[in-house]
Amino acid sequence: MALAERNATETLAREHARWLADQGKTLAALEELAEALALPAVPLRIECYDISNFQGAQSVGSMVVFEEGRPRTGEYRRFRIKDVKGANDFASHQEVLRRRFKRARTGEEGKEEELRWLLPDLVVIDGGKGQLSAAKVVLDELGYHDLAVVGIAKEREEIFLPDRDDPVLLPTTSAALYLMQRLRDEAHRFAVTYHRSLRARAATRSAFDDLPGVGPKRRAALLRVFGSARRVREAPLEQVAAVPGIGPALAAKIKAGLEG
Repeated sequence: MALAERNATETLAREHARWLADQGKTLAALEELAEALALPAVPLRIECYDISNFQGAQSVGSMVVFEEGRPRTGEYRRFRIKDVKGANDFASHQEVLRRRFKRARTGEEGKEEELRWLLPDLVVIDGGKGQLSAAKVVLDELGYHDLAVVGIAKEREEIFLPDRDDPVLLPTTSAALYLMQRLRDEAHRFAVTYHRSLRARAATRSAFDDLPGVGPKRRAALLRVFGSARRVREAPLEQVAAVPGIGPALAAKIKAGLEG
């Protein structure tokens, strides 16, 4: 059932993307969104943010950019959470937004890399009132009081606005809702992909990585001879010392480190 649900969700996302590829429908979706959210103008540049972690570890944030309703993949950004410990969605969103909007630009001049940080017309946060409130604190702190920001909660597809108690509920067949779902799903996909890559990298770390004096060349030499850290640990000291570049003193340290 979980696999069927995931397949159905991915198929629906592809259909939404195909539907929105029509420029006329995309413009209509943006206009509908501007009206539903009472925006001062059609949001031609939208950024959406999501946070991903596994039991509070390897927390990452994602930023995806849509211009005129279409993904600008070259301007996507990912953030490794540095200052927040554990699974704190609110604080993680704040860290990501603080790092991003300290680099915001309002002009149309500058180097290509600088222009990728242009100020958006709308910021979308994956989450409900709590995540939205946390995001608003950072934007106000950095002086972006008038920047439009909303949160989208997945369970009922509710869209929350900072100064409104009740959420906006778009019709289920709404083009604007399709666009918001596409934004949210793309931000989630990008965050999860980055998070998985970090987990995979951590999982493939060798036990040698934390041993002093064992760099890439010596690690490669040990693995070439023994095949794994476990076999190094089980091997006699003399065999480890015989590996080129190791010697008796370092072999003793390696054995002690692996056995500890």
